[in-house]
Amino acid sequence: MRRITKDDAIRAVGGADDVAIAEIIGTGATVDELAEAQAWIANDEPLMNAGKPLPSGRVGELVEILTELEADEGDDGETIIGKED
Repeated sequence: MRRITKDDAIRAVGGADDVAIAEIIGTGATVDELAEAQAWIANDEPLMNAGKPLPSGRVGELVEILTELEADEGDDGETIIGKED
């Protein structure tokens, strides 16, 4: 599986700063794990209903980072998560 690159991270969180991008890459996660983390953030209910365990490991780290970025979005009104250039 392919690890997250800077381009992958930017596509996922377009408005994030270099520190956030570095944190995402620094998890060592794969592109699939990033997609799973984004799915958890977008709507965790179907995943939990399907019996998926709560995210842990690298996916859990990504969920924490992405959730923090999403919370910061309210500070300046700019959408960060899922924004594409």
